Amino acid sequence: MNGASREALAAARERLDALTDNTSVNARTLADELAAVTALLDREVSLRRVLTDPAQAGEAKAELARRLLGGQVGGETADLVSGMVRSRWSQSRDLVDALEELAVLADLTAAQQSGALDDVEDELFRFGRIVASNTELRAALTDRAATGSAKGELLRSLLGGRADAATERLVTRLVTAPRGRSLEAGLESLSKLAADRRNRLVAVVTSAVPLSDAQKQRLGAALGKLYGHPVHLNIDVDPEVLGGIRVQVGDEVINGSIADRIEDAGRRLAG
Repeated sequence: MNGASREALAAARERLDALTDNTSVNARTLADELAAVTALLDREVSLRRVLTDPAQAGEAKAELARRLLGGQVGGETADLVSGMVRSRWSQSRDLVDALEELAVLADLTAAQQSGALDDVEDELFRFGRIVASNTELRAALTDRAATGSAKGELLRSLLGGRADAATERLVTRLVTAPRGRSLEAGLESLSKLAADRRNRLVAVVTSAVPLSDAQKQRLGAALGKLYGHPVHLNIDVDPEVLGGIRVQVGDEVINGSIADRIEDAGRRLAG
């Protein structure tokens, strides 16, 4: 993706993160529903073009998406898709690619929440190695004459009970709906997204007052430099913090005022 589509995907990923950081949202259900919408728009080319038509008002496209999806998926999924069609996309296919990526990320988030993400990343890698070394298996999984249900059954016999459920779901969706990709390219993409998700850090920031956008950006940049990875901020407002902030990244807790922490981070960057 490039241009407008890349920006639209980045915004959609931020909205997905915000949704799945909320423990009341079932990330696995979100993944299944996003995958279903992906299949719908991949199949319905004319609908996809309408939803990405730059000549149409964003709110009109969002309302159309809500009408189409109402009762078919949950409110979180409908809101996420509606937000995506408001954005500008360089090509109509980019919207479908983005939805597919969000479905994968939601499944990986579910694995992360259950403590299985490391296993999923390892299993995706090992499955790729198995496919690369077994020409008969690769032929069976990429056979265009075979039905999706037959391929799914083959994968269940290979992975069922031997791999995490998220791994089985991800590989099954890839094999049964490759969308023009080679199996190797699809597995490589899944492995990369899993590695990116595993390296993502989340900082829970508790502040006495809401932080400005500039403060969020500076704090996120400073924490990213300190930890060597991009850091996603979850902001919570608690007046009892008494004018400072509390930052928790994993098991580490940092206490101090906004000014002190940003100043300290600045000194670290300068030094």
